[in-house]
Amino acid sequence: MPELPAYAQELKKIALEMGAVSATPFHISQICFDSRTLLKCMFGCNDWGKGLTCPSRPGSPTMEQYKEMLSRYSWGIIIGGHNKHITQKVSFHLEGKAFGDGYYFAFSMSDCGLCKTCAGHTGGECRHIRQARPAFHSVGIDVFKTVRQFGLPINTLKYPDNEEQNWYAAVFVE
Repeated sequence: MPELPAYAQELKKIALEMGAVSATPFHISQICFDSRTLLKCMFGCNDWGKGLTCPSRPGSPTMEQYKEMLSRYSWGIIIGGHNKHITQKVSFHLEGKAFGDGYYFAFSMSDCGLCKTCAGHTGGECRHIRQARPAFHSVGIDVFKTVRQFGLPINTLKYPDNEEQNWYAAVFVE
C-alpha cells in the first residue's frame, strides 16, 4: 500500500487537539462498503424518511453512486469520539482546512447533530445546509468492519442509554 501523505498526520494532530478521541488516516481501499447498511437505516433509524441528510430523501444518490464517488478519493481520516457533536465539528473543520489547503474535493461525513431536532422531522428545510453531511454509515459504508481493522473500539450496545457510544466520522481527501 502506498504511503499516506504527510498532510494526513497534520490533520490527525488537529483532530486530536480539537477533542477527537482518535484520528486514523486511511487509504480508500481500507473503506469497507456493504449495501446491507441500508437495511439498518430503513429499519432502525428514527430519521428514515425525515432526516435531511438521510439517503431516503428524494434526489439522494444511490449507495452504488456514493461508492463510485467515494472510491475516487485516495485517502482520508477517520475521526472517533464519544460525542457525535464533537466528531461532526472536527470532521467539518478538517474538511474546510483541507479545502483551503488545495484539496478542493475534501468531503466530511458524520452523523448530523447540528440541531436538537432536525427540521426534516417537521417538514421544514435544513437550517445548516452548508454544514449538514450524510452519516458515514448511511452511504453504504460498514463502519464496524472499517474501524475494527484499525483496532478502534466499536460494539453494538445492549443498553444504549447506559453505555458509552463510539461515534465515527470521516473526511475523504484527494
